[in-house]
Amino acid sequence: MDALTLPQLLALAAALGWASGVRLYLVILIVGLAGRFGWMPLPDGLSLLSHPAVITASGFMVFIEFFADKIPGLDSLWDFVHTAIRIPAGAALAASVFSADQAALATVAAIVGGSLAATAHTAKTTARAAINTSPEPFTNIGASLAEDGMTVGGLWLALTHPLLFGIALLLALIVSIWLIRRCWRFLSGLLRKVVRLFSGREPEPAPRSGRDI
Repeated sequence: MDALTLPQLLALAAALGWASGVRLYLVILIVGLAGRFGWMPLPDGLSLLSHPAVITASGFMVFIEFFADKIPGLDSLWDFVHTAIRIPAGAALAASVFSADQAALATVAAIVGGSLAATAHTAKTTARAAINTSPEPFTNIGASLAEDGMTVGGLWLALTHPLLFGIALLLALIVSIWLIRRCWRFLSGLLRKVVRLFSGREPEPAPRSGRDI
């Protein structure tokens, strides 16, 4: 197999960082299987992921996460616990794309990869928390399946069409930032209502329009 080109390496590093913020274990499993079965040439820094022990461990965690991520309430707890795992892992995987003699690129990849992982993780966590305010589980399951598909599709697009992946990633970042702000405002407002309810205070009156003055 031919070695990955620089655009492919850059796209792969960005994809690993971003996708790790959504589905870390699935990312490790896919990359490990791809290297193990020769679907793609792994950079030296990622070759460890193709070890049978790593594939087995990541596969087990993918199985656990697949169900945990689709149970309302448990998914938010899972996300909270993985805040300290997904972000540094995304930075490490992105940096591992580049060899030791590409230290500058590896450092940049770590910074960008960690930032992408943090953005994706925050968007996922806040969106899921907002979804969990609804009692029905179907939206939650649909969102989880969509995240599974985006993770696989993002990695594939990064290797086959790096430029298209870059455009898709930019759009994903814009949507993520909008989603974080929208969901955070919704959750903050909901929390204030709950606090007022349990404190016995009257709810805040709705703002009056100019026509009522």
